[in-house]
Amino acid sequence: MTSTVRRAAAFAVVGSLSLAVPASARLQDPGLATVGAAGPFLAVAAIALTVSPDSTLFDLFARPGDRRNRKLYGLAGFALGAAGLAILAVQFGLPAHAYVGAVLLLAVGNLGGHLARAVTDEPIIGAGGFVAAGFLAGTAGQLVVLRDLGGGVGWPEVAFLAASGALLAALLREVLFQRDDPLVMVTVAFLLWLFASLPFSVSPTRIGVALGVTVVLGYLSYALETASLPGMLTGVFLGLLTIVLGDYGWFAMLIAFFGIGGLSTKFRYEEKLRRGIAEENEGARGSGNVLANSLVALLAVLAAAAGPEIQLSRTLFLFAFAGSLAAALSDTLSSEVGGLYDDPRMITSMRVVEPGTDGAVTWQGEVAGVAGAAVVAAIGFATLPAVTATGAGVVLVAGVAGMTVDSLLGALVEGWLVGNQGVNLLATFAAALAGAGLAVALGLAPV
Repeated sequence: MTSTVRRAAAFAVVGSLSLAVPASARLQDPGLATVGAAGPFLAVAAIALTVSPDSTLFDLFARPGDRRNRKLYGLAGFALGAAGLAILAVQFGLPAHAYVGAVLLLAVGNLGGHLARAVTDEPIIGAGGFVAAGFLAGTAGQLVVLRDLGGGVGWPEVAFLAASGALLAALLREVLFQRDDPLVMVTVAFLLWLFASLPFSVSPTRIGVALGVTVVLGYLSYALETASLPGMLTGVFLGLLTIVLGDYGWFAMLIAFFGIGGLSTKFRYEEKLRRGIAEENEGARGSGNVLANSLVALLAVLAAAAGPEIQLSRTLFLFAFAGSLAAALSDTLSSEVGGLYDDPRMITSMRVVEPGTDGAVTWQGEVAGVAGAAVVAAIGFATLPAVTATGAGVVLVAGVAGMTVDSLLGALVEGWLVGNQGVNLLATFAAALAGAGLAVALGLAPV
């Protein structure tokens, strides 16, 4: 067993102290409950900061940075993060099962990731080991807590929380440093707190389909090199949420953007490279690019799930979701196809500029963009009863409007006020507003 695997196993044992929360939550005295939940982790933190650097315990838990500093700051940070969340769990309403799930999925997920990396250096295998181990541990920990405390949460919802938490944690572990584990744990705990508060239910069939389909499609996007590992994890995470909190039709629109958009980036890539307009990383889109184009859609999914709580129509957010994705695909196709043609014109002045200039358009790109928006509109019309023929027209108009806003922002503010990803985010937000606003104006979505 390598030192990294031993260290990860030791952290997993420390993480199991989170299972003290159910017993503490039953105590009537708030002070005793807080001590019982957070006390074990505070004791671990105290030991971590005082243990001798020459001891066996130090050698077991020390990361490279800890050895330089001669203090177990990594273990202390992990324990203090868990202790803070334990206080939220017993005093401020963080669901106990979400708390235990967050701690265990990170601690055991790290162990699974290190075990996988001990077998192969392939990054996707290491990430897969993290997600699989984290998912199993997060699910088991939540079920143990719910068995002790009750709560009326079914196992499909538990599996959804564990899967979404494991995917988010794996994504954050890819883009952050190992010493940032406390930040990952806290972020995942708050995510699970949010999801646990949403008034949704999921059938065993849907969670099974969601896990299977998103993992397979995520792997294909990585294997085809249309997405980097962080980009793939982001896409799988968004796909899971869309199927569970939205619907299969919502997911079909999302996957159309990922699939067609990713392949369009690869289209005549060598020629784009010569023209200086190719995406970096051989066209594999990273997490920043994926989020910039789909964050608005994600927020629309969450808002739709919270519809009963905020007293707004789910259909309203459906059109916001569809409009934002239509704009994302429209803009992607417009850029990837239009950039292959000479004599683009600046959208604000119609003067000819160099290919790749921010805010430049070609008629070929505009046609491709309209076609992209039409694809999303057609999928919505085919899969969702709420998207009638008029509704499909709304999605098409919203997508083209978003593409146009993207070009205008590229010409006016990109490069000195916001970057390309900021422009993409603003354009999809404008398209979401256009989609929702037109749906309300035409009586397709009640407010």
